[in-house]
Amino acid sequence: MKIGFIGLGNMGGPMAANLAKAGHEVTGFDMAEVSIEGVTLASSGAEAATGADVVITMLPNGQILRAVAADIIPAMNAGAALVDCSTVDVDSARAVAEQCAAAGLLSVDAPVSGGIGGAAGGTLTFMAGGSADAFAKAEPLFDIMGQKAVHCGEAGAGQAAKICNNMILGVTMIATCEAFALADKLGLDRQKMFDVVSTSSGYSWTMNAYCPAPGVGPQSPADNDYKPGFASELMLKDLRLSQQAAESADADTPMGQLAQDLYAQFVENEDGTGTDFSSMLPRFEKRSRQ
Repeated sequence: MKIGFIGLGNMGGPMAANLAKAGHEVTGFDMAEVSIEGVTLASSGAEAATGADVVITMLPNGQILRAVAADIIPAMNAGAALVDCSTVDVDSARAVAEQCAAAGLLSVDAPVSGGIGGAAGGTLTFMAGGSADAFAKAEPLFDIMGQKAVHCGEAGAGQAAKICNNMILGVTMIATCEAFALADKLGLDRQKMFDVVSTSSGYSWTMNAYCPAPGVGPQSPADNDYKPGFASELMLKDLRLSQQAAESADADTPMGQLAQDLYAQFVENEDGTGTDFSSMLPRFEKRSRQ
């Protein structure tokens, strides 16, 4: 396949490299100067998109996605597919899908889970929204870049799934960190806490797979001085997207709102920027009841 790839950062770069390694002809573009093994670099997004069977984007936010889409859609051939792997607001995903349909293009919104390690290892999970035909065109590429792809529904459904998942993740991480901080103050050994909760009704991904307490459970960023696997500021971005979506859909999400407020306080007014989102634990350790 001839593939255009726009956005060659920490996530997009390894994803594009994996596609090239699998034998696809990949032409990429990024605003920064980059060098990706096997990827031919273009001087613009439109150049990267010209003649491509599939154009993949990995961009910071919905506003940039809309701008890039406006630039590249006129350069794309009818029947080609625009596959956006960014995490953006649902409204932007649906607006771009409408533009693609009007231009005779297929489109998929396919945000990912798995972080930088998943991008490098080709083990990402894709949550995809779009038509069955669009998903079918993108699926062979998902199989190269990831280990699982779920067709969640029509345009915007992939973003909706990612936003709902990460709202649960943010809320659950806060609860897990609060519980460890409380256990400390009650004199309960952290390993004993893990042994009980990880096999009881408090079982969760944040406890069992990504434990925020160093030296407890499987290896996690907590064991690497909370260097980011998933940065706190990215969690804040996703929680804000969840609340934007909740407002648009008139959904009551008080826990999601509280998680957003706590991560905003942590990132913007404390020392959370540049740390893993599980570093909420040392934050709670230092705090007393107010």
